[in-house]
Amino acid sequence: MKHLLDNPAWNALHSGNSQFAVGTGNVKYFQPDVSPFAALNENTVENLQALYDMAPPQAFFGVISPVEITIPESWRLIERMDCLQMVCETPARQVDKKQEFVTLTEEHVPAMLALTKLTNPGPFAQRTIEYGHYRGIFEGGELVAMAGQRLNPKPYAEVSAVCTHPDHVGKGYAARLIMYQVERIKAAGEIPFLHVLAKNERAINLYHSLGFETRTRIFFYVIKKG
Repeated sequence: MKHLLDNPAWNALHSGNSQFAVGTGNVKYFQPDVSPFAALNENTVENLQALYDMAPPQAFFGVISPVEITIPESWRLIERMDCLQMVCETPARQVDKKQEFVTLTEEHVPAMLALTKLTNPGPFAQRTIEYGHYRGIFEGGELVAMAGQRLNPKPYAEVSAVCTHPDHVGKGYAARLIMYQVERIKAAGEIPFLHVLAKNERAINLYHSLGFETRTRIFFYVIKKG
């Protein structure tokens, strides 16, 4: 039996993120200004070609797969990223109650876009904030760290957009923001998970220290039409 997290984008668009769904049948994708992820019932050549046929010109998508897949020649393969998918059943720490987190809203979007552009934690678009639950840390009026939620294939919720300005690395901000998200997700009766590049040993060690365990290796394909 397949695990929900083997196809997180598809299952998210049929549960916690259904409001962002575009497409029909076996092929769906997120509204582009929210997220670039495609969501296919199965990552077959036929479904990838159907996605190509329905996608607007110059569209690009992220396709997630638990196994390596063949991308049809009609698509341009931009990048393949080998990642680990990690789940936190039992948190290893508690959130720092002394740390003040700011609830990020639409007024903060320019600062969020600037921080994600600088740190590249993953795709972040104009409406990505609509996934919800984004919190940030400010110093001197500048957003220096943040984290939020992305895919929500219930009962799982993905901790995402974890990033810290290079001038503020080493202050523990990422760990505090992640634990805030973990406790919030657990309080809602859901299970936290996240994705991390398999070569990012520093981040993997941090996530292990917070109580995340590797569930599986997973592959992200970035593809573009035209």
